[in-house]
Amino acid sequence: MANEIGLSLKQKMERVRFAPSPTGPLHIGGVRTALFNYLYAKKEQGVFVVRIEDTDRARYVKGAEEYIFDALKWLSIPVDESPVHGGMFGPYRQSERKEIYKKYVQILINKGYAYYAFDTTETLQKMRDEAEAKGETFKYGKHNRDNLDNSLSLDEEEIKKKVLRESYVVRLKNVESEYIVARDLLRGKVSVKADEIDDKIIMKADGMPTYHFANVVDDHLMKITTVIRGEEWLPSLALHTLIYKYFDWEKPNFIHLPLILKTQGKGKLSKRDGDKGGFPVFPLTWENSEGFKEKGYLSEGVVNYISLLGWNSGDEQEIFVLEELKNRFGIGGLQKGGARFDIKKAEWINSQHLQQLDAREIIRRMGLETNENLELRVNLIRERANTMIDIEKMLKWFDETPATYDNKVIQKFDTLSCRNLLSRVREHYIKTSRLTKQDYVEILNELEIKIGEGMQCLRLCLFGELIGPDLFEFMVLLGKDVVLERINRLENNLI
Repeated sequence: MANEIGLSLKQKMERVRFAPSPTGPLHIGGVRTALFNYLYAKKEQGVFVVRIEDTDRARYVKGAEEYIFDALKWLSIPVDESPVHGGMFGPYRQSERKEIYKKYVQILINKGYAYYAFDTTETLQKMRDEAEAKGETFKYGKHNRDNLDNSLSLDEEEIKKKVLRESYVVRLKNVESEYIVARDLLRGKVSVKADEIDDKIIMKADGMPTYHFANVVDDHLMKITTVIRGEEWLPSLALHTLIYKYFDWEKPNFIHLPLILKTQGKGKLSKRDGDKGGFPVFPLTWENSEGFKEKGYLSEGVVNYISLLGWNSGDEQEIFVLEELKNRFGIGGLQKGGARFDIKKAEWINSQHLQQLDAREIIRRMGLETNENLELRVNLIRERANTMIDIEKMLKWFDETPATYDNKVIQKFDTLSCRNLLSRVREHYIKTSRLTKQDYVEILNELEIKIGEGMQCLRLCLFGELIGPDLFEFMVLLGKDVVLERINRLENNLI
């Protein structure tokens, strides 16, 4: 299968496209589609195109297009051709290609593969209601098209007059009688009965093309060689195949990526799942939904995790930078089944990339000026961090005395023992200005306090809860005066 795929794709310069609609923010599924298109293009020394499919003006959302390009920029996914970057095959925004679509609609009309339909919305709705009452689904096609209000029974002069005075759409005339056969390089042969496809609208009453028509025309004119898109478009493959056939155009290769599934349960991952689970599903914040960037993820960590949703390298390696992915990616590693989203795995992968950054780079990305003390602090806490937000929170341990203490922990303590321990630590600190682990263990043995309980007491003193980095390195960076202040404060809170 892999060899067959490889042979079929190396006959010409590869051109792939990511074609989002500006109807909202770029979802993680869209990011994965963009990434896989980019990786495939670069692996094959090809071209990565971004085309904005904005023919559905009713669903257009202001700011969505800018969001798409901002997200790709943050993710470091370079674009070769787009409305922003230009190119030889523009315009790359479908709303600017209206006259092009009209030309190709007319070509299909002239060839007898499309026709004008003048049926009113009310008439069609009545027919749908009647079909539904019979337990059927209304279809506009070969079994009834001759009895409906369209141009098929009119001569040329009648058509011209009707077009001038009435509202109309243009429909594709499905003349197939048996099966429509297409091929997906990942899934193999796709066969659909011809009578399952009705006469789809290819141009709406407002003169704009439908998604399916514009998609095929643009892919042909932009010389797209391989279409890599989500599994949700697989049912459209037969219709697109028809349009290619009626134009007598060579079809591109098709690859339909598996769905990204919910963390739990069945179905496709959605914004609601992210909001409910408290994890991001967008690269950048959109309205009230925080993005991966604002949640403290590194762009390289996000790219790495998303690359593993439906693809594997064929070995056990899981940590990749973008340059490695460009060399390793291949459609032979794609899976057919859905990929379940796992935020814990995303956090772990992000933590691995965080550990690969030196302290100065982490500080730079936080927008802070570096100094030796800050670098020491970052180096101490970084291993416990999954995200940049974790780093920011842990840095506060150095500058903010615990405002409260975990009462559940305090209740488990022998309060007298903890007070005695803190008193001895203070005496030791006043004399020596330092406390090693060996010093602390000796104090614990002297007071006959178990090591586990003693460590918890000191953690509570320094952090307000049972978390934090190495206690003794932390105390060195904290400084004698601050350590003594925190000892005094916890003592005063122990009854």
